[in-house]
Amino acid sequence: MSRAAFAALAFALPGWRFLALAMAAAPLAYYIAATFAALRFFLHERGRPNTSHAPAVSLLKPVRGVDFASYENFASFCTQEYPEYEILFGVADRADPAVPLIERLIAQFPRRRIRLLAGSEELGTNRKVNKLARLAREAQHDVLALTDGDVRVGPRYLHEVVAPFADGKVGAVTSFYRGVAEKNLGAELEAIGAASDFFAGVLMANWMEGITFGLGASIVTTKEWVAKIGGFAAIADMHSDDYELGHRIAKAGGKVLLSREAVWTMYPAQTARGFWQHQVRWARTVRLCRPLSFAGLIFTHGLPWAVLAALIAPAPWIAAAYLLGYLVLRFTMAWTVGVWGVRDDVLRRKLWLVPLRDAIYFAVWLASFGSNRIHWGGEEFRMEKGRLVRAASAQSSVGETATTNSHR
Repeated sequence: MSRAAFAALAFALPGWRFLALAMAAAPLAYYIAATFAALRFFLHERGRPNTSHAPAVSLLKPVRGVDFASYENFASFCTQEYPEYEILFGVADRADPAVPLIERLIAQFPRRRIRLLAGSEELGTNRKVNKLARLAREAQHDVLALTDGDVRVGPRYLHEVVAPFADGKVGAVTSFYRGVAEKNLGAELEAIGAASDFFAGVLMANWMEGITFGLGASIVTTKEWVAKIGGFAAIADMHSDDYELGHRIAKAGGKVLLSREAVWTMYPAQTARGFWQHQVRWARTVRLCRPLSFAGLIFTHGLPWAVLAALIAPAPWIAAAYLLGYLVLRFTMAWTVGVWGVRDDVLRRKLWLVPLRDAIYFAVWLASFGSNRIHWGGEEFRMEKGRLVRAASAQSSVGETATTNSHR
């Protein structure tokens, strides 16, 4: 639309309608900017030469239970092309279903230094963090690589995520995650949402202000930086321990970097109710951690804005332009960020589901404002300044992030 035509439209329409049409263009501009942010990041990172910095590493793996690919996930850490590292698994007790798999792993890789630790001191509500605190105390090396139990890595994972620590100002390195989803619509929609939408926001944050948070699938830091933020005890009552760990390191003066090395994470089959509760919990958590940023997401929801613009447009061609603009720019961003950038196979195969995911997530976004309570591990909690407070009706302690989907 030319400037003259735009001015004529402004004068011809009632003020509210013109304002709504102008606001409906914001998500389209966001899609263009996020596409550029993805091109900028991945082209730069893929052209960056490798470095040889490779200090000894302690891999910390707090786990609970098993999923559909646990052994393959665990085994991927035993085949790293890296000179020196150890793997520390932490479970609540020896009755955990993951224990036989870890013992099998120890037998299959006798030359790999693998330790299994059961039990941990209760520092706070989040028992995943309680386990991390114990694993960190037992770790023999200064560099700590934290990954969730449902994460799988490639053979050069440690080389890629540890090399940036050659710069003493780097406090943490975090990674994107590709989806491995069971044949289930809810599982596929979660993977699509992360790869096509969530990571776009991460790349925009990286471009505009730098990363000031961690992505839970993989965070690498050091004992020194953990000590600077008060140790893991400082975040033992936090729901979003991954976000808090990266955020507090950034506030302490450490650079938080995005790695070009993505990992894989598992998306298990789930019921419609389980999918809805998980999505609302995640959205509500983000809202309570970053309220202004979360409210601003309204200008990234292209589908409802495009539909609204089509309904109030003064001419059919304007309605068609908004709907077509949404489809073209949204699919372009999704493909650039998730397929070309992160190389997510679920999104590559199911790209056509993006509009459905967008429609559902807009409803989730609205529902997240309904309460400060979240359903987690079969219980209900309140979120107060990012901290988990058990609801009055809760009877038992379930503050642990589950192995499955624990980073989201």
